[in-house]
Amino acid sequence: MSLRKRISRWVGWEATLAHLEAGMRAPNFTLKTYAGAPQQLSALLKKGPVVLAFFKVSCPVCQFTFPFLQRMHELLSKSNAAVIGVSQDDARDTKEFCEEYGVEFPVLLDDSGYPVSNAYALTNVPTVFLIEPNGKIKIECMGFDKAALEKMTADLESQANLPAAPLFQPDEVIPAYKPG
Repeated sequence: MSLRKRISRWVGWEATLAHLEAGMRAPNFTLKTYAGAPQQLSALLKKGPVVLAFFKVSCPVCQFTFPFLQRMHELLSKSNAAVIGVSQDDARDTKEFCEEYGVEFPVLLDDSGYPVSNAYALTNVPTVFLIEPNGKIKIECMGFDKAALEKMTADLESQANLPAAPLFQPDEVIPAYKPG
């Protein structure tokens, strides 16, 4: 490491990680579900697109977002798309979160030190990525982003030749955005 880089790191001038964006390749990983079953992103992508949602159980915006991700999972149940959660908490707390918020899609546990969250250069949760089978990120959003979630759902319904079904109901009062 160069002297300049060491000094920059020491005084806090080191550049921060760039958040992964649409068009970039999603880092592969293997994580376990809270029940202990290993899942690998590359294996999931062989079956179809993946909606990958990072969260923390104590995050109010995550608590708000995940019931809608469950709804997305249900709308896409007849497709080859998968909705996958990645928790930054332990198995017990993650299981309780899933039970409380009705999450039935697979949820994986990021290991101690959050290596997968760091590989994705997360700065906030929730952060949600739509990853195409070729491993490239198609859509990403931080916080609760109503338009991005609608776009993900519509895109996946179209790819699967499913009838368009709204993610949000007309009588629901849903904000356009909530920062994470």
